[in-house]
Amino acid sequence: MAHAKSSDPNIFILPDLGEGVHEAELIAWRVAPGQEVEEHQIVAEMETDKALVEVPSPRAGVIKELIGNPGDILKVGEPAWTYVGASAAAPRQPPHAKPAAPDNGSHAHDRVSRPAATDEREDAGTVVGTMSGSLGAVSGDAGKALATPAVRRLARDLAIDIDALRGTGLAGRVTEKDVRAAASAPAPRTPAAPPSAPATRLATTVRREPEVVEPRNAPARSTLVPAGDTNRIAFRGVRKTIANRLRQSVDHAVHFTVMDEADVTDLDAVRKQMSAASGEKLSYLPFVVSAVCRAMKNFPALNSTVDDEKEEIVRHARVHIGIATDTDQGLTVPVIPEADAMGVLEIGRHIADLARMTRERSIPRERLMGSTFTISNVGSYAGRFATPIINYPEVGILAVGRVREGVVAKQGGIHVAKLLPLSLTCDHRSVDGAEAARCLAHIIELLSDAQALLTPARA
Repeated sequence: MAHAKSSDPNIFILPDLGEGVHEAELIAWRVAPGQEVEEHQIVAEMETDKALVEVPSPRAGVIKELIGNPGDILKVGEPAWTYVGASAAAPRQPPHAKPAAPDNGSHAHDRVSRPAATDEREDAGTVVGTMSGSLGAVSGDAGKALATPAVRRLARDLAIDIDALRGTGLAGRVTEKDVRAAASAPAPRTPAAPPSAPATRLATTVRREPEVVEPRNAPARSTLVPAGDTNRIAFRGVRKTIANRLRQSVDHAVHFTVMDEADVTDLDAVRKQMSAASGEKLSYLPFVVSAVCRAMKNFPALNSTVDDEKEEIVRHARVHIGIATDTDQGLTVPVIPEADAMGVLEIGRHIADLARMTRERSIPRERLMGSTFTISNVGSYAGRFATPIINYPEVGILAVGRVREGVVAKQGGIHVAKLLPLSLTCDHRSVDGAEAARCLAHIIELLSDAQALLTPARA
């Protein structure tokens, strides 16, 4: 992590925590004002738009001031904390900095079961640092709930006491569903305020709108929302990034979608045989990835990205597949680089590893960049067809629906087949409708020959 420099060596400037990151949300301080820290000791835990990041101290010294409280958004290039000389007395904590517990190996916002401070830290090779234990990035002191920082932040935004919840996750971990269930539970009834209270008079006053003429006998309208029936959740972290990128995609790309179904009856039989022979769980998705990689060779216009600044379409020789993955923090798109050089089993292993790392927030940042085409497996939850939003600046995305049994006409007879719904959305600026329809038809044709999908698309 390259640290930005300050003219004052006692001021730590927040560095760029990843390519293109301009801000980060402060999750927790791992030290307290007046505490002596060593070089490379973790001072703060922050969340960027992609991952949890542990920010270390670039030098040894004594912490003077921690600038900001958990939940604040800190800007890259601005001071994050300050130091005093090693021999100076611990200063009094400024009123705007919230005290944090010393780094004694157990924190309300820290990993579980941290090693002793004297143990050597092992570089995990990711932007999030070491993921301790099987839960990763969860905390649970005595009397405190076991939860990830993202779930704690959600509970804070929804005004839920997370320590009072009973977790349903692994090892009693409080999950996002637990928090949302508590938020949606009916609140206890409280006596209404006296009619004479000024606040009540203000809340029950309905402003007249003279320009609106209500029809005779129209039902009365209510402009009041009872207190406690709404929640305001700030756009932060991954959710803010998702919103911005979807808005960017809709503003730039001209979306259109073609839909059809593939008969995967034979593919299903091959899939089950391979799973039994290899002992590995194999879904339909690796076969779809293999078919898409092959289709990109015949329809290179769909394996492209758009450079709007230079007004150019960039076609790519290699196929880097993005796999849209749903997590507690929102939708993330990890990437399988050069998927066209992999067989079905290897693709399946990559998909499983990416899903695990993404949900644990331990995925390297470089594995979240560089995709040339995206696949969204919406059928793993429910639904048949969809109108997916393009992962800008790509020009195409394929939504895979849930396999269903359906009646098809085949070779002059009626058969019951397994049908896989597919929805292909393209950017009409780069891809014509006829070309997209032909590409989808080719993908469907490839899925009917499962044996041909087992080997890499690129020799």
